[in-house]
Amino acid sequence: MAASLVSLEVREQVAWIGLDRPAKRNAISDALLAALDAAVARAQGAARAMVVFGHGPCFSAGLDLSEHTARTAEAVFHHSRGWHAVFRRIRAGSIPAIAAIHGACVGGGLELAAACHIRVADLTARFALPEGSRGIFVGGGASVHVARILGAARMADMMLTGRALDAAAAERAGLVTYLTEPGGAPAQAGVLAAKVAQMAPLTVLGVLQALPRIQDMAEEDGLFVESMMAALAQTGPEAQAGLAAFLEKRAAKAGEG
Repeated sequence: MAASLVSLEVREQVAWIGLDRPAKRNAISDALLAALDAAVARAQGAARAMVVFGHGPCFSAGLDLSEHTARTAEAVFHHSRGWHAVFRRIRAGSIPAIAAIHGACVGGGLELAAACHIRVADLTARFALPEGSRGIFVGGGASVHVARILGAARMADMMLTGRALDAAAAERAGLVTYLTEPGGAPAQAGVLAAKVAQMAPLTVLGVLQALPRIQDMAEEDGLFVESMMAALAQTGPEAQAGLAAFLEKRAAKAGEG
């Protein structure tokens, strides 16, 4: 892994993955994407949660357009599918991912953030999909995953008009889950990651693997899968210990912890 492009540090079961190309506003080049993929694979084998963040002035300014101009249509197709594969490793992987966002989070950077399960942004964050104004189309999964978060109509507005969302608007739209003061996103993401890392593995499995699939199922199929996951998770050793702690009044009540 190229240490100059992506940093990786594991602390107390949480992997910290940093895009480290600050002079280029963490624009995602082919080399950075490969380094990110390698870091995610290592993190999933060494930690129980990960935080993805950007070094320097912003989270990510998106696709490195300097590499994009010389590609043929066939090359662009396969390049797009490569982005899908890397982001799927995050989205459908074995551990939850939390994005800690500051500054620009646009284009491919927004697609990366959307691949994470929780998004924390500070008040400097700005979100945009500038591909339309550049005469191109999204290629890192936004048409599926960003549209599912924001809704197709809002995404169409962003692509057609170049509209950007500030952090507060992004929170209202459901794109951001937590807001912090400037500079506070990594700390908040770290608190959340530490909490997530303590969750029962079968519960995490259900949230990461079953929940997204249930959204695409017919109602009765989704409810069936929910029942199957409930049966697996609620009979596991971690669940039994957690239920015993609650009944013995050793665990925090819902909403208190």
